[in-house]
Amino acid sequence: MTSAPTLAPASGLDESDRERLDAAIEELETGARTWSALAVGQRATLLRAVRAAVAASGEEWAHTAAVSKGLNGSHPLRGEEWLSGPYSTLGALDAYIETLSRLAEGRNPLEGIRVDRAPGGRTRVHAFPLTGVDKALLSGFTGEVWLEPGVTPRAARAGAGLAQRTPGESGGVGLVLGAGNVTSIPVLDVLYELLAHNRTVLLKVNPTQDALVSVFEHAFAPLIEPGLLRIVRGGGDVGAYLTAHPRLAHVHITGSAATFDAITWGTGAAAKRRRRENRPLLKKPITAELGGVSPIIVVPGEWTAADLTFQAEHIATMRLQNCGHNCIAGQVVIMSSDWDQADAFRAALRRAYAKAPERSNWYPGSDDRMQRAGDDYPDALVLGDRLLVEIGEGEDATALENTEYFAPVLGVVEVGGTGQEFLDAAVAHANDRLQGTLGANLLIDPVTQKSLGSGFERAITQLRYGSIAINAWTAFGFITPTLSWGAFPGNTLADVGSGIGVVHNALLLDRVERSVVHGPFRPFPRSLPGANGGGRFTILPKPPWFVTAATGAQVSEGLTRFRADGGVLGLAKTLIQALRA
Repeated sequence: MTSAPTLAPASGLDESDRERLDAAIEELETGARTWSALAVGQRATLLRAVRAAVAASGEEWAHTAAVSKGLNGSHPLRGEEWLSGPYSTLGALDAYIETLSRLAEGRNPLEGIRVDRAPGGRTRVHAFPLTGVDKALLSGFTGEVWLEPGVTPRAARAGAGLAQRTPGESGGVGLVLGAGNVTSIPVLDVLYELLAHNRTVLLKVNPTQDALVSVFEHAFAPLIEPGLLRIVRGGGDVGAYLTAHPRLAHVHITGSAATFDAITWGTGAAAKRRRRENRPLLKKPITAELGGVSPIIVVPGEWTAADLTFQAEHIATMRLQNCGHNCIAGQVVIMSSDWDQADAFRAALRRAYAKAPERSNWYPGSDDRMQRAGDDYPDALVLGDRLLVEIGEGEDATALENTEYFAPVLGVVEVGGTGQEFLDAAVAHANDRLQGTLGANLLIDPVTQKSLGSGFERAITQLRYGSIAINAWTAFGFITPTLSWGAFPGNTLADVGSGIGVVHNALLLDRVERSVVHGPFRPFPRSLPGANGGGRFTILPKPPWFVTAATGAQVSEGLTRFRADGGVLGLAKTLIQALRA
């Protein structure tokens, strides 16, 4: 066992704790040599073992997560923990296995995948759906990864695979400071460190996920046994010790900008001085996903009463899923003051927001943030356990647009215009007024979108967000492993915004700028071809992730079990439940 004598002891961390952490790092250093010795095909085989272990742990995972968040076995929202935990992880493993298998066979990860041009000299990879199952079950949903301007299709293919193109070159040992809100985030970050950067990983779980540690140890035993992964618990003292550890090559954090700044610059007067002098306290590279205030742009059009209801429930889901404790929760609805259906939509939104099932604010500090929102906007509508802030003419939206409440607080603001005028104004408002660049959502009916022509794509190009969802929620991009996840490029240590770098990205694409998701404006059967002005066909009457989906829990569990074992009979039962949503 090797200690780190150059480190000052972290407050509250005794010698035995430091020795335990140092031993884990030493084991990971040995594991890094093991990982470097494995051929890409052997790595794919190892991931198949991980997949089997995750599949076997799925039920325990989902139930443990639900209980930890106060959702009992009959709560209608318990399905969230199936989709955001084992389902997301199984999908990522399947995608990584496919990428590694192609590389092992001497094929390119982008072979057979459509690659074309997007506006502004960008290359666009049509990254979803890539399997027959996804094309059928998630019909109507597509996803693209846009690369940075100047990257050609040829360069995209040449760079696909990242560190798996040179598997013998070790990236050392990395530290992942795990998120506390969504159970798949820490392990998905681990997989990206291992596969995109050839780094073995020390994962420090957030204390909110301590109950999941035993599940993770079972599910990821095939990575733990050869020394590729170590999982530790602990609070800020453990995090401080590890971020400063000289034998860790890299830090990745999912969390808040305040935590990022404390790691990078320190705290107090000394941190201010380091910032002025551009002398970071952290001496190693760091990447991060830090959230923000996400817009939901509602483009005016001629909507039916059913459209108003469905999209209002869509917005309620963007805010209330996981009780609003999501970095990608929609927070600010941007709508037109000139839309003749504005009042009807506001009424539908109030109804949808109020009728969603109640649950406890479980994330630490959420009650204080709710109180802060109430103090910021004392006239907000109190709808059970949630707030709806409707900004009137002349009222100040600054707090709403610059505070990530990370709690069930939804706001509505207005800009003028219709058609292209409104869309351009709403995009500028989101870019210039809202804090962060992680994700943006946009709702538009197919007739209006068609009428805008190239102006619509131009407006989407102008949105400076790392994930954009059109008639979908950006969480769909999070859960889709072949899309990327992270802030729009350009943030720095001194001004980190929503973060630096990307994760997920299972095609292992280089120089990613953003991902764009497209979904159906209307559900089945209103999505049938030729109905209501056309649009995208989908078989889902209501997506199971909607907080208003009557059978969302059963469908989410059924889809996860199908993802795990491929049982056709179980899938048939799940689809019947989906038709009852």
